[in-house]
Amino acid sequence: MAAAARSLAPLSSASASLGLGLGLARASARRVASRSPFGRGLALRGRSSSFAATAAVMGKAGTAEADAGMDAVQRRLMFEDECILVDEQDNVVGHDSKYNCHLMEKINSGHVLHRAFSVFLFNSKYELLLQQRSATKVTFPLVWTNTCCSHPLYRESELIEEKCQGVRNAAQRKLFDELGIQAEELPVDQFIPLGRMLYKAPSDGKWGEHELDYLLFMVRDVRLSPNPEEVADVKYVNRDELKELLKKADAGEGGIKLSPWFRLVVDNFLMGWWDHVEQGTLEEAIDMKTIHKL
Repeated sequence: MAAAARSLAPLSSASASLGLGLGLARASARRVASRSPFGRGLALRGRSSSFAATAAVMGKAGTAEADAGMDAVQRRLMFEDECILVDEQDNVVGHDSKYNCHLMEKINSGHVLHRAFSVFLFNSKYELLLQQRSATKVTFPLVWTNTCCSHPLYRESELIEEKCQGVRNAAQRKLFDELGIQAEELPVDQFIPLGRMLYKAPSDGKWGEHELDYLLFMVRDVRLSPNPEEVADVKYVNRDELKELLKKADAGEGGIKLSPWFRLVVDNFLMGWWDHVEQGTLEEAIDMKTIHKL
């Protein structure tokens, strides 16, 4: 892969984002994004929320009233989605709502460690696809992160332990939800689980993460149609561009922030694994026996 540096475009402090250019509007109609300073503008899609489901969630009066300012779509997911609770050895011990699993009060009590996954999707140029989380995300809004980060849910298809099948199924589901990538473009058997890490990170005074995170890699060219309710922006980066992004985040330029789980992977694993991506030897990097506590 060509290593020539392509410097990042000037950043807009007003947007508190990278300013990489898609400027995704939260709209219900499909439109075409403006051209990014990096090029490669992407077509975007809107999503209509389920009013019936949202109304049902809002019927949970006590908690719902306390979070009346929460975006309706995120609110519905917070109460409807049931995360898989695990111990520090990744044994399933129960399940709880996404809402409860992300409350710092409960995280600090030590009872809501839950299973998660982080996808690192590379194209045929060995560039990594990044996303900026939407402004309506409850945890870590508008931060830049890896391709997709979410949770397998407490359902039969996503509890399958053999060959990490449940986590792979969840990754395929969520990549469609967030980035509009069709299932046939992401065969579940082509997700390569490279490792697991356990981490805890506060988002603000109320919310945070405490996850046992499966790190899934894939090299594949795909068509993107990002969902603006989940994603504010997307961008493929090579190594030099990622390093420049890290420098800007460290310096606090333009309000750029990175998700804590992405930064942990970058600092501990990513560059070595990127070598395997380019060499076609990802299978050699697999270590699913170790749970890295970071």
